[in-house]
Amino acid sequence: MSKTARKQDSEPPPAGRDLSKAPTGIPGLDEILDGGLPQGRPTLICGGAGCGKTLLAMEVLVRGATQFGEPGVFMSFEESAEELTQNVRSLGFDLDDLAARGQIALEYVHIERNEIEETGEYDLEGLFIRLGYAIDTVGARRVVLDTVEALFSGLSNIAILRAELRRLFRWLKDRGVTAIITGERGDGALTRYGLEEYISDCVILVDHRIMDQLAIRRLRVVKYRGSVHGTNEYPFIIDESGIEVLPVTSLGLEHEVSTERISSGLPDLDDMLGGKGFYRGSSVLISGAAGTGKTSLAAYFVDAACRRGERSAYFAFEESQGQIVRNMRSIGLDLQPWMEQGLLRFQAARPTLHGLERHLVTMHKLIREHRPSIVVVDPVVDFLAVATRDETRALLLRLIDFLKVHQITLLLTSLTHGADQEQTAVDISSLIDTWLLLRQIELSGERNRGVYVLKSRGMSHSNQIRELLLTDRGAELKEVYVGPAGALTGAARQAQEAQEAAESLARHQEMERKRRDLERGRRALDARISAMRVELEVQQEEQRLQIEQAEEKELRSQADRIAMARIRQDPPEAQTPTDAGEHYDER
Repeated sequence: MSKTARKQDSEPPPAGRDLSKAPTGIPGLDEILDGGLPQGRPTLICGGAGCGKTLLAMEVLVRGATQFGEPGVFMSFEESAEELTQNVRSLGFDLDDLAARGQIALEYVHIERNEIEETGEYDLEGLFIRLGYAIDTVGARRVVLDTVEALFSGLSNIAILRAELRRLFRWLKDRGVTAIITGERGDGALTRYGLEEYISDCVILVDHRIMDQLAIRRLRVVKYRGSVHGTNEYPFIIDESGIEVLPVTSLGLEHEVSTERISSGLPDLDDMLGGKGFYRGSSVLISGAAGTGKTSLAAYFVDAACRRGERSAYFAFEESQGQIVRNMRSIGLDLQPWMEQGLLRFQAARPTLHGLERHLVTMHKLIREHRPSIVVVDPVVDFLAVATRDETRALLLRLIDFLKVHQITLLLTSLTHGADQEQTAVDISSLIDTWLLLRQIELSGERNRGVYVLKSRGMSHSNQIRELLLTDRGAELKEVYVGPAGALTGAARQAQEAQEAAESLARHQEMERKRRDLERGRRALDARISAMRVELEVQQEEQRLQIEQAEEKELRSQADRIAMARIRQDPPEAQTPTDAGEHYDER
């Protein structure tokens, strides 16, 4: 039984969050159904021939038994048990093993229209007995009836047919099983009899159409009593692992964002992005004309992720895996070791190989299996070969939302044409967080590559154009010379750099000459100052001697005057011979 008590039809439908659900286990479908099919109630799957009704019902039954512990009964009115077992074995479902373990019961009710004769009252009592026995045998919680029209193929009385259909659906509800009834599309109605869609609690319409010579399968939930659900058409595919449904508009803008920055693989390009690179989980677009280096920058981004030990997925739609690996070796980048280590996975295919939806499902599947942190799609404009511009934009929107939810960084490349390079062919610029534009710069008979950051949300970034060089030593970003004549690249830039270097050398030599002249002048001046200092010292010494001689002369002159004065003061008679002799001797 369900988690909540089963409601009667006369009671108001419960809110979607309170209605018990039986999950289908099919990727994408449970999201559209807000959790799964209504538990304990009938669901109608209708559509034309070859649209996948039987496979969808069978997968819900098998996944219920294997993943959710709900055994089931598959009652077929068109294919035998052996045919069913063989048909679904390609999807990886082993019905014989499930039946042997008591998880599934296969019942085949053979009905031939020419063997049915309308005599007396028509009822399904025998069917109820057989179906009830099968349910009790395996303890079934899920039941599939495929297809319901076969039960009434020989019945022309519409009143009896409608009454028995109502009784069948009521009987399934009373048994409390989650029933899935498949039905053929009718003229002007969802089913042949136009009643099943009204008495079913949930109706799923599947469609198989051809558009531009490409097969496309779509699914739509027509109604779902008591529950919210996706109302758009959703693409789905059938491959070796079963059915996979892609929600188109169910993803919201409630994903978490990261502040972590990851390298682009080129330090110079990281410098243009605030010195740190891209935000993790962001979307990056590299656009430009043919030959500008879009794939090369994408390969460097992948290589940087693998060097960090992170996984990467590369979806190529123009070149094969081997061709990309070979071409990248010409610029010094070897991706082969990362492939051998299981860090890098390539998925290369022409866009015309499948429809748009199958490409998207293939991407989702590889991403879930490989769990990469980096995804590259190269290029996105090739999808225009199999879809319109609006359809391609919708695909990219779904892919971007899916990757943002899982914090996976997406890098897209886009080929641009014409003079307006700041416009993408698929009009996705508003969905992109960082946009790098590569352009051809023609000058002096050369074509060179230039790169600049057109926008980068949430970070400071350079507004300069840098020249992108791709050599056998790797990729390099160089400053582009901007002068009166405009931006110079290639040989013109090298010539300008050589001229500037020569002029700089000449200026340097002139400054060195002036410095040498200044030094010589200083030394000459120092020499003159030293000579003058010596001359001054000589003059000072001569003047000192002269002063000393003059002073000595003055002293002697004073002594002579004193002596003379003494002689004049003494009379002659007072002088004795001795005195006179002494005085004479002194003189």
